[in-house]
Amino acid sequence: MTIVDPKIGKPTLLKINNYFYRRGGAEAVFLDHIAMFEQAGWDVVPFAMQHERNPPSPWAEYFVSEIEYGNETGTLNKFKQAAMIIYSFEAQRNLKRLIERVKPTIAHAHNVYHHLSPAIFSTLKAAGIPTVMTVHDLKLACPSYKMLRDAKVCEDCKGGRIHNVLVHRCIKGSTVLSTVVLAETVLHRSLGLYRNNLDRLVVPSRFYIDKLEEWGWPREKMVYIPNFVDVHAFDTGWTEGDYFVFAGRLAPEKGIGTLIRAAALSKQKLVIAGTGPEEAALRELAQTLGANVVFAGYLSGNALHRLIGEAKALVLPSEWYENAPISVLEAYALETPVIGAKIGGIPEMILEGQTGFMSAPGDAQDLAAALSAMDALSPAERHEMGRKAREWISVEFSSSAYLRRTTDLYSSLGAPAPVPTQAPAQSN
Repeated sequence: MTIVDPKIGKPTLLKINNYFYRRGGAEAVFLDHIAMFEQAGWDVVPFAMQHERNPPSPWAEYFVSEIEYGNETGTLNKFKQAAMIIYSFEAQRNLKRLIERVKPTIAHAHNVYHHLSPAIFSTLKAAGIPTVMTVHDLKLACPSYKMLRDAKVCEDCKGGRIHNVLVHRCIKGSTVLSTVVLAETVLHRSLGLYRNNLDRLVVPSRFYIDKLEEWGWPREKMVYIPNFVDVHAFDTGWTEGDYFVFAGRLAPEKGIGTLIRAAALSKQKLVIAGTGPEEAALRELAQTLGANVVFAGYLSGNALHRLIGEAKALVLPSEWYENAPISVLEAYALETPVIGAKIGGIPEMILEGQTGFMSAPGDAQDLAAALSAMDALSPAERHEMGRKAREWISVEFSSSAYLRRTTDLYSSLGAPAPVPTQAPAQSN
């Protein structure tokens, strides 16, 4: 633990995200970042949305009202929620009160659209608080944030042609929701809520830096800081099983149909951990092909770690622009090699032939060849791959490297780290 010089005091980091509980990869980074910087001697204050799953927080009185699209609500509430999605005056008011109380040294946002809204960035700018945002997806370029349509990569909105989000009904196939998101995007861009108010974008993959620059974002505004895992939180020494594993949401863009076809072609056993909208169709596909596929359902914690740790490899057959999947780092921490698709930021996280293999996205034959190549190795050779992977990420994707890189960024914006002091000598 960092001991802070009491004459100087602690800097205050304002951490911002829609959700304040572990819901997905962005929330994991957000919450782990809070714990890391508290341990490093910062005062960390969260700002998020109210939710029944939130842990207790002394700052919860400042959180904004809950918006959940899956909840049943009346027509009037739907209009109110649509207005808050586009521009949240409540978030601005609550944040202004919080700023007046805690006087943050710097603010670091994660996902804010649709709930807190980027209206908060103008509030931070007006208060003179340096602000950075981690880019977890492609919302800054694509109105629907995935550059994905009908389970295929889509860049039709490039060059300002954002009307295509409505033309193609990109938001859940809904004209109403797509209209709301189009209006949101037009307003946010015309007011420059992101572009004019954010000092830096933290981008976890070099691919996303290139893609955002391609869509008009200045490269000098972006800083590459990869995601991290604490390898010491993951056990090793697993006894290898007879299967490959996929772990994640069962959605079209994940390429699981391609993976099932590849498993059938290569005659490999596949275990799928997760649930999602494609589950029934994927079960039917596996049965039709006679593929050796086990659907394990949703797993987490030790059960998921064991499943991945005992697999021949984790397979990530994505067919969209993945950013920097933490699932790859977690597999490596468990000393399990990875087979990943050559798309988005995934290739940056695989050392071909050393920590895993790659295959062309959407190509069942190529993925089958990668599965067969991994299977042809001996258990000792696969274990050596996993060992090298853990060794690599313990340096390049470590929590200490993330802390150093992020602290350097904060310092460059005028927010120096806590100044440590000598711990008092222990008396004998």
